[in-house]
Amino acid sequence: MLCEEKLEVFENGFEDGKFNLRVEFYGRDARKVLLAMIRELYLPDYGPEYVYPFECAKEFWGIPLEPGDITEDEFKPSPVKFITQSIADRLEKALNDIGAPVEVKLDEAEVHRLKTGLLALGKNFVLDESRKVLFVFNKPPARGLILKYLGMLDED
Repeated sequence: MLCEEKLEVFENGFEDGKFNLRVEFYGRDARKVLLAMIRELYLPDYGPEYVYPFECAKEFWGIPLEPGDITEDEFKPSPVKFITQSIADRLEKALNDIGAPVEVKLDEAEVHRLKTGLLALGKNFVLDESRKVLFVFNKPPARGLILKYLGMLDED
């Protein structure tokens, strides 16, 4: 569905021609995270009162999310110094369980320990083992936005 001149939302992601950004998720439903990202991207253009692309995507996805419900997390890195075979196997299993139709190069990812599991950060993906979700994107700055709103998945 076209929500803005250059913003198209689809079942598992969005593509924005204005920012040349495409983000998709696989596994657990992560549309709340995408909504928060869309709102942040368009907030400067629309102001805080009514961000049309956010409202449009919210309606398309059928998610009752209000701007006040958007929560931000501060990502506190806890890098894994050595990627053991056990860690690699856990991440590979998480990818298989999600069933993502895209190729993800785990060997190039930086891996972090969270309280609940592992988080693999690649140049064009974020894999959260414990939340069972994979985000794939075409621009590295999207990673920061995803990490900022990833905690919203815990509220479901």
